[in-house]
Amino acid sequence: MTNVTVVADDVELDAPTLVEGLPGLGLVGKIATDHLVEEFDMTYYAGIDCDGIPQIAVYQGGDRELLPPVRLYADEERDLVALRSDVPVSSDAAPEFASCVTSWIESNDATPLFLSGLPHQKQPDEVPSLYGVATGDAGTLLDDHDIGAPDETGAVSGPTGALLHHAGKEELDAVGLVVQSDPQFPDPEAARILIEKGIGPLADVEVNTDDLVERAEDIREQKEQLAQRMQQAESEESSQAQPLRMFH
Repeated sequence: MTNVTVVADDVELDAPTLVEGLPGLGLVGKIATDHLVEEFDMTYYAGIDCDGIPQIAVYQGGDRELLPPVRLYADEERDLVALRSDVPVSSDAAPEFASCVTSWIESNDATPLFLSGLPHQKQPDEVPSLYGVATGDAGTLLDDHDIGAPDETGAVSGPTGALLHHAGKEELDAVGLVVQSDPQFPDPEAARILIEKGIGPLADVEVNTDDLVERAEDIREQKEQLAQRMQQAESEESSQAQPLRMFH
């Protein structure tokens, strides 16, 4: 089953940039995407109902409206779309999920930015490194913004890996951003690097991340429960980048 139901018919998009925020290592993609949605007050644009997404309803504090667990938010002015997910996607259904999302990407001529964390125990005051990979001709975007290539051989697993694989199979222009992240806890600092050095330049948007840094401890506490659920899930369900030697 593949279905993207638009609920904001008045929002018009023109070859938008899609930022993917599935839960994964360090929750870096989710933290970054949630921040974009809140910082730009993005509009709830569409619900996603694909194979692999748990059939649950989500509600938010102070609001009676029930929402699907995976949603698209849009900013018409910035031509920006954020894929916001409150649940992990089943590893068994990752190919079907990737096909579902890719269909929307193709039909809307969107350029996707897929986000992953790379396990790294950083030292005090160490700034996480950001790397970029690409399919199609999107490598030129990385070159234009001086986003370096990974310094070792690796692989992106989980649903995000399936999305990148599907983009390559369909010969789409897609970017994968990989940031060094805490392997055990939510990592707002890595999410900040994703936004400032990756998402912002590639999507041509200016994003204030001061609040993200100042509220780092609160964010860690808020995301801790989801992070624990991700650790309990099979590793394939948690999108992350890994050195290829970890698969041997």
